[in-house]
Amino acid sequence: MKRRIIKIEESQCNGCGLCVSACHEGAIGLVGGKARLLRDDYCDGLGDCLPACPTGAISFEEREAAGYDEAAVKANQTRKQPETLACGCPGTHSKAIEREQHNEPAQPRATPLQTHLNQWPVQIRLAPHNAPYFQGANLLVAADCAAYAYGNFHAEYMKNRITLIGCPKLDPDDYSEKLTGILKHNNIKSVTVARMDVPCCGGIEHAVMAALQNCGKMIPWQVVTFSTNGSVIENE
Repeated sequence: MKRRIIKIEESQCNGCGLCVSACHEGAIGLVGGKARLLRDDYCDGLGDCLPACPTGAISFEEREAAGYDEAAVKANQTRKQPETLACGCPGTHSKAIEREQHNEPAQPRATPLQTHLNQWPVQIRLAPHNAPYFQGANLLVAADCAAYAYGNFHAEYMKNRITLIGCPKLDPDDYSEKLTGILKHNNIKSVTVARMDVPCCGGIEHAVMAALQNCGKMIPWQVVTFSTNGSVIENE
């Protein structure tokens, strides 16, 4: 059948992944660092991805394409949800991590071996939105490269926060849906976004902004951006 469907101009795509997050049907993915329409029958032709694209690489075209298959989309979305099994992978089991509190001098610096991870798991995709450690938490949503780029990341950003990490360029999921659930169902005190100064990291900031808009709450938030040489270049 001939119908309206999106078209992605690969030469204009910068690989930011914002269109992947905006497409709730999962029709778009990143292949070789470029956005690509993965399946015609997942594209509903409504174009939620168009305004998300910062380079104008996405447009509509009329062509022969498989019809939109809502049942297939829903089945795919169900498959992408992590299973909760009593005998499941130990790496997905949620737990809070109790740490002994110390009286520390002003402007403390962590030793190289000191950790401030306060819960498990840390992957956005794996963390259940109803985990008890989210209640009353200050939330850190970080690009997974940030902790490698900034040497004192644990002491300055993870301390006294619940940390979630992800990479919008490599993960196919729309983080905004999971983050909206976390913000909506828990008394989150604040949100800090830690991202790198690269285009693809815009996806994680975009997902948090969408979640803040969709959760129906007024939650203080800030964005911290790191350069690839490990310095803080922006603190909003």
